[in-house]
Amino acid sequence: MQQLYLLVALAPLAGAIVVGLGGSKLGRAASHWICILGVAVSFAGSGIVLRDVLAGHAFNGDLYVWMTSGNVKFAIGFLIDPLTALMMVVVTFVSLMVHIYTIGYMADDPGYTRFFSYISLFTFSMLMLVMANNFLQLFFGWEAVGLVSYLLIGFWFTRPTAIYANLKAFLANRVGDFGFVLGIGLIVAFFGSLDYTTVFGAAPKLATTMLDVGAGAPWPLLTAVCIALFVGAMGKSAQVPLHVWLPDSMEGPTPISALIHAATMVTAGIFMVARMSPLFELSDTALSFVTVIGATTALFMALLGIVQNDIKRVIAYSTLSQLGYMTVALGVSAYPAAIFHLMTHAFFKALLFLGAGSVIIALHHEQDLRKMGGLRRYMPVTYATMWVGSLALAGIPPFAGFFSKDAIIDAVQLSSVGGHAYAQFAVTAAVFLTAFYTFRMLFMAFHGEERFRHSEAAHIHDDAKQAHEEPGHEQNGHGEAPRESPLVITVPLVLLAIPSLYAGWAYIDKVLFGDYFGGSIAIAAQHGGMATMHDEWHGAVPFIEHGLLGLPFWLAVAGIATAWLLYVKRTDLPAKIQARTGALYAVLINNYYIDRFNDWLFAGGFRRIGTLFSNVGDRSIIDGFFVNGSARLVGATSALLRKVQSGYVYHYAFTMIIGVFALLTWWVAAR
Repeated sequence: MQQLYLLVALAPLAGAIVVGLGGSKLGRAASHWICILGVAVSFAGSGIVLRDVLAGHAFNGDLYVWMTSGNVKFAIGFLIDPLTALMMVVVTFVSLMVHIYTIGYMADDPGYTRFFSYISLFTFSMLMLVMANNFLQLFFGWEAVGLVSYLLIGFWFTRPTAIYANLKAFLANRVGDFGFVLGIGLIVAFFGSLDYTTVFGAAPKLATTMLDVGAGAPWPLLTAVCIALFVGAMGKSAQVPLHVWLPDSMEGPTPISALIHAATMVTAGIFMVARMSPLFELSDTALSFVTVIGATTALFMALLGIVQNDIKRVIAYSTLSQLGYMTVALGVSAYPAAIFHLMTHAFFKALLFLGAGSVIIALHHEQDLRKMGGLRRYMPVTYATMWVGSLALAGIPPFAGFFSKDAIIDAVQLSSVGGHAYAQFAVTAAVFLTAFYTFRMLFMAFHGEERFRHSEAAHIHDDAKQAHEEPGHEQNGHGEAPRESPLVITVPLVLLAIPSLYAGWAYIDKVLFGDYFGGSIAIAAQHGGMATMHDEWHGAVPFIEHGLLGLPFWLAVAGIATAWLLYVKRTDLPAKIQARTGALYAVLINNYYIDRFNDWLFAGGFRRIGTLFSNVGDRSIIDGFFVNGSARLVGATSALLRKVQSGYVYHYAFTMIIGVFALLTWWVAAR
């Protein structure tokens, strides 16, 4: 099976290399088929690996030892267990759908082959991350997905907004990665190994070890390690306050928005914490920190989703909120629930992003919801699949999101970790907000009057709009009615809608309440919320019946009803509400002013510090004192010596007398 593991990981890499180096000669058709074939092989191989793992055949071993330094071994290896196998299938399936979809979405783009090379490389990077059996390879995959996301967010590099967005993503992730590297460094220093098995086995022995962090307040070593690692996850999985890069990543093409937000980069942090559960379970402080950060992200990012008018940004803030749900589940030791929600979320979030892309294509790359409306009669397949994705995201049974989201809410209620009460309020309140902004988006795009026909909205065809549109896409004639997207776009939508509908009730018994994960996830005895849920589990149908009587379901229904009232029945009310809540609306539409604060304090602050160093350090001290000052000193000394070297004998005699007097004075003083 080792050859199959290598094939799964390297097939997308081979496609990326071939198309990246020879795409211009191969042509578009050959390029996309090579990349699609590589990912399809990887998906098929992942399915075989999953079946093999379910049969009880796990693998943990090194394939190649790169370097040995003292007792620390730097190796490339694979850990294939139920957690890894599940992630492999999800990553490759969503990536395959995105690859197929890209054929239609990027058809007119001049960077067509380059884009396929990038997304295949992205898939390879994520597979290396989830298949790793050591921290070195984890770090390699971690940084590789960050690098490729930088390239993809700024894919349209002629647009200043895209360059700003990818730089923002790069810098925000560097902040998180500093903590990640610090955590790995502490592991090497105290555990003496980078291998997962070795580190996890030694962790209980170091549970009482203290780390001197200064100020006479030592920290438990494992708390410091876990928080440092989680800071890395905060960057990759866009948790407050390192979330700022994710909404701006919408500057990239829609297919990569789907891939980043659904199954790859943003889920890396969730996977990493679940993989590190043997460490996190030994630190309640770290779990509380994770819980509070996740709850804050889930609630406050959902609030931002209700005021967005860009269809992709609505879904982006939804991703932030759902990542908060997963993080809360990690914090309350409900790791299986977090991974289960990661799986279901990958399906319906990819569906929503690709559905939004279908709408954007139909409206000639218009993304403003206020310039849409009435599309359901023109785009029936996109409309139907968007309903499936929206119901799944809102948590309506029997759609997939209901099962995973309700499981998280139940786990939080049963938790006793610090911050669980705040988390319970946050994840429950976010249910209403999620349903509201999701169906607000759906109703504004597909229901109501056809605002795209209005003269005010017809700017999608004028020259001013063309200056800001996505490069490589031609506009059709003025006033042309939208059309359903071609099969190459709608088929992936249908294929993603299927698991968005059935994956919840079909797999919750096995993944969440069975013994699917086995030893790949560790849960301490004192964190028994999942065990209590297991004891109370009686099947998918009773779970649905229980959910129908619970507060979260009725909050979701209320959110949908409110969206229908405001954006279908009484479309005059949103403007009135906005006028009455001007201050609150301003705070939300400006993202709590976090971006402005970052621009002023960090970007502006570093610019001011740089200016200070330039003016004082460089110009005044280095140039002014040392460089120009030494030159002036030499000049002054030379001017004085020129007066002595005059050519008159009495000047030389006077100089000699002064010199002899100085020497005698020094000699007498020395004696």
